Amino acid sequence: MSTGSFDEYGPLAGLVGTWESDQGLDVSPAPDRSVRKTPYRERLVLEPMGVVDNHEQQLQALRYRTMAWRLDAAEDNPFHEEHGYWLWDAERHQVCRAFLVPRGMTTMAGGTVEPDAQSFSLAAELGSPTYGICSNPFLDEKFQTVRYELSVQILDANHFEYEEDTQMRVGGQDGVFHHTDRNSLTRKS
Repeated sequence: MSTGSFDEYGPLAGLVGTWESDQGLDVSPAPDRSVRKTPYRERLVLEPMGVVDNHEQQLQALRYRTMAWRLDAAEDNPFHEEHGYWLWDAERHQVCRAFLVPRGMTTMAGGTVEPDAQSFSLAAELGSPTYGICSNPFLDEKFQTVRYELSVQILDANHFEYEEDTQMRVGGQDGVFHHTDRNSLTRKS
């Protein structure tokens, strides 16, 4: 798929499409709060929505959905699912990723990115009025997310990789738990 017709999406142009991989690794709290390492397969779809007119601000928007299934389990249902939007603000050179997970948490991460960037990073902080994190009362008490970081690297027209670090305060533990995900995806369409 050529991304030439998506130039108005700046650094997000190379992400338009359907992506798959069976190389993911999720490191998260296990039921007993120890460290659980889960290999996973993923399907990610990013669809162009066009311009979002926000008064004087104009954003280019991608609608996205991602699902992940454990490789070591015979499950039909994904263990992780997200729905959201990737937004490009060309005037301010800002990329924003806003998403919701069905566990009762929403995140809006962002960062300054050059229009032709092939790699970039986004972040969100608990309590930030702009790029922030909001959770339901249970998650806020037992698994409070205090920071989210995402790094994306577009390798070529058909491959990209990402690393996520969701930093959490896990009830009953000292310090911050780094719930990480990483994957290398291949374009399917």
